[in-house]
Amino acid sequence: QVELFGDTYSSPFGIAPMGISALIAYEGDFALARAAEAANIPMIVSSTGLIRLEDVRRAAPRATWFQAYLPGDPAKIEAMVQRVQAAGYRTLVLTVDVATLPSRENNIRVGLTLPLRPSVRLAWDGVVRPRWTIGTLIRTLLKHGMPHFENSSATRGVPIFSGAAVREFGSRDTLSWTHVDQIRRMWNGKLVLKGVLSAEDARIAADRGVDGVIVSSHGGRQLDAAIAPLHALPAIVRAKGSMKVMIDSGIRRGNDVLKAIALGADFVFIGRPFIYAAAIGGQAGVAHAIRLLSHELLQDMALLGVSSLAELGPHVLSEHRSGANGIKLDDKAVL
Repeated sequence: QVELFGDTYSSPFGIAPMGISALIAYEGDFALARAAEAANIPMIVSSTGLIRLEDVRRAAPRATWFQAYLPGDPAKIEAMVQRVQAAGYRTLVLTVDVATLPSRENNIRVGLTLPLRPSVRLAWDGVVRPRWTIGTLIRTLLKHGMPHFENSSATRGVPIFSGAAVREFGSRDTLSWTHVDQIRRMWNGKLVLKGVLSAEDARIAADRGVDGVIVSSHGGRQLDAAIAPLHALPAIVRAKGSMKVMIDSGIRRGNDVLKAIALGADFVFIGRPFIYAAAIGGQAGVAHAIRLLSHELLQDMALLGVSSLAELGPHVLSEHRSGANGIKLDDKAVL
């Protein structure tokens, strides 16, 4: 168990925010949130979700946090913060590492664009994947109509096929610490900054009353050659003050979670494995993935010879040293 922001969770990991989840799995946001609630772990609702943040909160009131992309516009910030607060969320996660949309070349290669553009390739992909086409796309259209970006602003956003989708997520390049101050004054709950890779930024956040940071490279999909969050973590832990320090990006197995905690993380968030599980098995698939990871944690802790997370620290990690014969591992190392 882990205590975080006054809540006790059954595991030291939660579900990271993932956009368009309801297009990857049928009602994907609900599947993720309800599985998280049942397992007593947190799930962060994405502002690029296709299901209203109010509806997800009602489906899983104990588990859900909300993640926002906010423009550098005080009026829009105020309206969005008021909406999230009215919905009953107690933890607001502000993503700060997407000042502009990156060139995700792998997405271009597979034909995934924003907005989605009808094409022969997209149609063929639907034909050869009837389970997704019928079980997710057609089912969604029949029950909910054309998906819209529901949580990107205080009002309903544009449809996923709209050419205005790029403008919908613009103006992030003008977001500044002044806007963080505005959010801090307005927001009554816990405020977390996501996308921090700099110890200096962590110190500034702590001085401005931020409650926590998520050390993150956005899953390695933003800035090529950015430092890995696990490598940035120790310096940020030293600079954190009274803040909680969390981490995401590249966490896949139980021993990945333990490595992060050993380096000082208070909590870990995981994304893609859970949305894969939702795509395959819906809520039951996500629940199964949570059980697998929880079981791995227990196994790994037992094999390390520790009975609580408090016993973890840098002493259980191997020290990599370059020698004449290449990389050597310290013989005192465990992980």
